[in-house]
Amino acid sequence: MEKELFRKLLSGVMEVIDGKSKEGSNILSNLVNETHNEENLAIVFSGLYSLVKLARKHPHGTLKQQILKEDLQELKIPAAFIPDISAAVFSSSDIDPTENGPSLPRLSNLQWRLDVAISTSSLNRVLEPTINMEMCLSNGKIHNFEVPIAKFHELRYNVAALLKEMEDLETRNILKIQV
Repeated sequence: MEKELFRKLLSGVMEVIDGKSKEGSNILSNLVNETHNEENLAIVFSGLYSLVKLARKHPHGTLKQQILKEDLQELKIPAAFIPDISAAVFSSSDIDPTENGPSLPRLSNLQWRLDVAISTSSLNRVLEPTINMEMCLSNGKIHNFEVPIAKFHELRYNVAALLKEMEDLETRNILKIQV
């Protein structure tokens, strides 16, 4: 494949990934000629799409350009095309892949206080502590709730157990990210 044709395919892939173009079929139909049929171009287009999409899924800073180039060489991609693919992956790596999709509101602020109920209408002396929490979300909603001390300790225990389990998983070699 000529380098010029490859660059046109790659720019079409980037248009589809960035959301500038809805379909790659229009791009492919413009590139079909007597030496390249649509089926072969579609195979290359879909491979490039998958490759670039997967490479851009990595969080910013975890994928190094040299490692990407080595991986592309292992995939037996011609050396003339590797700089173009690398440039396409790293040219707009600051774009969040989930930016266009639906998302849940995020926690923007959490305030808490400890209240102790001294007495109630039915009991003279209660002295039971509770934690009052106020969560402010990124969509502007505010949620207030009360947590008994026993439930708060259960939450603390479960978070600590989860963090320990995550730490154990990170020590396994299969899950380490090579930088």
